Amino acid sequence: MDTQKYGYYLPIKFHGNEKPYFFSCVDGSLKPGDLVIVMSVAGVEAGHVVASPTPISAYHGALELKPILRKADERDIQDYEQGLRDAKRALEITKREIEYLSLPMDLTDAFYSLDGSKVTITYTSSEKRVDFRELLKILAPQLGARIELRQIAPRDRAKAIGGIGICGLPLCCSTFLNQFEGISIQRAKNQMLTLNIPKLSGPCGKLICCLNYEDDAYTEAKKEFPRFGTVVKLDEGPYTVDGMNVLSRTVRLVDATRSDFKTFPLEDVLAMLNGTYKRKVEIVKPTETVLPSFGLEKPLQNEEKHGKNQPNGPKQNIQNNQQRNDNRNQYRHHDHGKNRGNGAPQSQDQNQKANDRPQGGDNQNRNRHHNRHHHHHGGGNRNPGGAA
Repeated sequence: MDTQKYGYYLPIKFHGNEKPYFFSCVDGSLKPGDLVIVMSVAGVEAGHVVASPTPISAYHGALELKPILRKADERDIQDYEQGLRDAKRALEITKREIEYLSLPMDLTDAFYSLDGSKVTITYTSSEKRVDFRELLKILAPQLGARIELRQIAPRDRAKAIGGIGICGLPLCCSTFLNQFEGISIQRAKNQMLTLNIPKLSGPCGKLICCLNYEDDAYTEAKKEFPRFGTVVKLDEGPYTVDGMNVLSRTVRLVDATRSDFKTFPLEDVLAMLNGTYKRKVEIVKPTETVLPSFGLEKPLQNEEKHGKNQPNGPKQNIQNNQQRNDNRNQYRHHDHGKNRGNGAPQSQDQNQKANDRPQGGDNQNRNRHHNRHHHHHGGGNRNPGGAA
């Protein structure tokens, strides 16, 4: 390659193909989005520049770069736009004829060469080979150009169309993947995924390319884990390895009847197999000492319940109840001493307590009852200690 003549190289994308191809150029002022005319293996084509030119000294590829002929002028742009309109019309005609012939073909795209002498139609099919000779005979007079029917793989179709994957991001094949590797169901088994083919398939209908990304990491990480079916002896009896989680580094064990499952960290299971496992003893913290309530706990709860909405609160209610109990005992003792008649006289302390009692509703009721009692016996008009 003449590095002095072609001092730059840059990537170019063609209509109907998301994969960029590198070409050499002389003009270093080209910018992304420019339409250029190139000489490719299919002939003279028009494509769009993807990135800015890079010095040819940085290219280390083994393939020889085809040159860019020129930047598209006004006539080239008109031919390119006319080719897009003709390709849309060719796609509609081909689809109609495929339905008429009942061919197992699913059309993807169509595009014309820059001079309009050739039209390429891409399709996918569930069959490896499709006999479309009759279709070519029908299409040739209608399209007026040399026709190429190209069958592509489902992944190539997804790459050309694009879309959103199950991760919520654009498809890998339409963004950065240039080559597709074979993906087998064995990779899903190696990563211990549920073998649900619809969930493991992408928009192309094939197994998702993501299975290739973490397969080597799972293969390396699983070397630390014991094999399935390995017998581990526990105090309850022999258990076998039934499952594992590489991300959380845990191992699931099951007994012989498969009715009891236990999950242990990987380090504990390896220690069990080596005979160095020490069962962890759970330390129970002592509980706080609770003094006996002597039957006062329930009355307190009742007082709190009844005094919850009172302004004084539960504590004040308890004090008020205690004071009422003391007053009732004083009233009861005073009444019994007063109704004795000729009984023993009361002591000075008792008289003092009787004089100090509060004048409340209960005391008034007892005085009325006392007066009615004396009036019934003819002493209602007498003074308590005076003459008639």
